[in-house]
Amino acid sequence: MNPMAFTIIIYGLIAALAEILGGALVVLRKEWPTKIQEYLLALSAGFILALVFLELIPEGIHAVGFEAPLYMLAGYSVLHFFEHTIVGHLHFGEETHRDVMVSKIASISTFAGLFIHAFFDGFAISAGMQFDFSLGLLIFIAVLLHKIPEGLTIASVMLAAEHRRRTAFLASAAIGVATMLGIVSVFFLASVNEEIVGKAFAFSAGIATYVGASDLIPEINHSKNRIIPVLVFGGMALFYVGQMLVSAYFHHAH
Repeated sequence: MNPMAFTIIIYGLIAALAEILGGALVVLRKEWPTKIQEYLLALSAGFILALVFLELIPEGIHAVGFEAPLYMLAGYSVLHFFEHTIVGHLHFGEETHRDVMVSKIASISTFAGLFIHAFFDGFAISAGMQFDFSLGLLIFIAVLLHKIPEGLTIASVMLAAEHRRRTAFLASAAIGVATMLGIVSVFFLASVNEEIVGKAFAFSAGIATYVGASDLIPEINHSKNRIIPVLVFGGMALFYVGQMLVSAYFHHAH
């Protein structure tokens, strides 16, 4: 295994472990305020949207050319198809209170949606890092911000559907595995054709657009806490700071 592949896998593992941590916090009955979950989702949404418009779209067009928007639209469409056409029901932060009951079918549907979502999270991290490591690092930060809330969500939904605690924890672990499957899948694509990495990167820009605009922003808009929408702008500012730090580090390293 080359050093770059090893590094990408380590980052993937960190993202997967954050997912599992979120599930463990619920299963172990640790109190996790809903506000904190909403804050992380809002920061993640702002960070991702700034990342998409300021970096991923321009770099995708530079890498692939006039075909880039087609791959971006494909990325957006594929995630929409699986999350809301095939699955038909997916919300972040949903049913996190134990007095809310959901059906077994709804819990499996939510699990399927988050599994697919997590796969493409890993795909985006891996494609980004293989295309440009500094950009991939920003994608990793964007993903990491919503990984713990994602783990909290699936474990909470499983418990609300009266699944056993062990099942709830395993569900969050399985979604962590999905992240790693997404990481590894790009290595196989790259081994077939190096040009595919650029196309995969443009595809991941569409994925990131969907996550920020269609998965996270609607959940934030449901919140009655007026601070939450403001934190979206905080996420954009966080992206700017992160971009400056990453650029300074890599400029210094070279």
